[in-house]
Amino acid sequence: MAELEAVIGLEIHVQLATKTKMFCGCELSFGDEPNVHTCPVCLAHPGVLPVTNEQAILYALKIAAALECEVAPRSIFHRKNYFYPDSPKAYQISQYDIPIASNGRLGDIRIHRAHLEEDAAKMIHVGDSGRIHGSGASLVDFNRGGTPLVEIVTEPDLRGAAEAAAWARLLRETVRQLGVSDVNMEEGSLRVDANVSVRPAGSDELGTKTELKNMNSFRFLERGMEAELARQRELIEAGGTIVQETLHFHPEDGTLHPLRSKEEAHDYRYFPEPDLVPIAPTEQMIREARESLPELPAARATRYEGEMGLPQDVAALLAADPETAGYFEQVAGSASDIEPRVVANWVTGELAAALRQDGGEVTAAESKVESGALALLIGMVQEKKISHGSGKTVLATLVAEGGDPEAIVEREGLAQISDSGEIESIVAAAVEANSEAAEQILSGNQKAIGVIVGAVMKETKGRADGGEVNRLIKKQLGL
Repeated sequence: MAELEAVIGLEIHVQLATKTKMFCGCELSFGDEPNVHTCPVCLAHPGVLPVTNEQAILYALKIAAALECEVAPRSIFHRKNYFYPDSPKAYQISQYDIPIASNGRLGDIRIHRAHLEEDAAKMIHVGDSGRIHGSGASLVDFNRGGTPLVEIVTEPDLRGAAEAAAWARLLRETVRQLGVSDVNMEEGSLRVDANVSVRPAGSDELGTKTELKNMNSFRFLERGMEAELARQRELIEAGGTIVQETLHFHPEDGTLHPLRSKEEAHDYRYFPEPDLVPIAPTEQMIREARESLPELPAARATRYEGEMGLPQDVAALLAADPETAGYFEQVAGSASDIEPRVVANWVTGELAAALRQDGGEVTAAESKVESGALALLIGMVQEKKISHGSGKTVLATLVAEGGDPEAIVEREGLAQISDSGEIESIVAAAVEANSEAAEQILSGNQKAIGVIVGAVMKETKGRADGGEVNRLIKKQLGL
């Protein structure tokens, strides 16, 4: 059987951080007492009329601009009909065949559409409600009902669970930097569903897809997709067929359980919402949305790769957070004679590790390590005024108490030993004291040199240059 490749598309629901709901004046909230932010409109009392939230439209236009989407000159709302306790109207106001935005892109992944809609209420299951004839109950909190949403739907361009989770993180950070949502998965302001299928590698045909829902972290999202891909591959290789359905991933034990058969669009009996006028953004609104965009993570990472020569993974890591990116650029600006790649490695490597060891409660930009101090420290290591190991020692002090790297080096006696005769003497003694390691090196085991290097570093308290120590050991051994 031909190798089966993964085909994944994502549906991302972003709660917009407006002050009021999508079609009424009720205040948005999280964590308040249940059912205190409701009114006749969001509770669907007879005779009420919805009014579209203008701020939600403006936020949707910013998302469209960030995702390089085409904005529809005229889009309309539809009624998506379904009966469930979380929808008091028995339909959801959404957009169907004319979404506000379509045909976009974020990185290498195409955006099929982005449309406005209202969120459902929150269902709370208590007791034994998951079983037939159980003793539990399902409660409904209508505070969330009517919250403005933008649903972003990708094309099936993702080819693996890790890639899909990484792209979802990029989207979250992109939206967060727009200021239109706090995109907090734990609180439900960002929800990601995955449409998963497999097909023979190289085929253009799409396989039968299943939808994974209710995954509230990127780690669970990745694990859920991996589990479903494994299930589909195993089923097909055993001669079975995939059934289109909606599944729930249980992170506790890694199992997947069906929720319902997967609905098609016609199952919802969409029809135009008669109580709402079309959305017709002006050219000025669209232009203002584009001009309001900050430099977003994908563009920043591209700049770091192109202008600074950073590796793709390092550029993406730095670009993800604007404060860390700003800190990096300040350090790089203060250390203009040092390659940006070296500065980036210190910020994402040594500094990040030192901050984690210190408790990991602050970012680089929030830490006591001023950008100029880090630039000076990197320069001292590059100029071999101190060894790399001593540089990490100084950095730990900077993380703990801040200060001047030169003063710390002077105070702690960390300046690199410049007397070549002294180093050569220490190396000779270390070779003699570790004769077994020396014999292994001469026999071809180059890893054994680490024993002698470690002895020299211990004797010099890390003040010797590692490269020079390696050279002198080989010279001592006649290599």
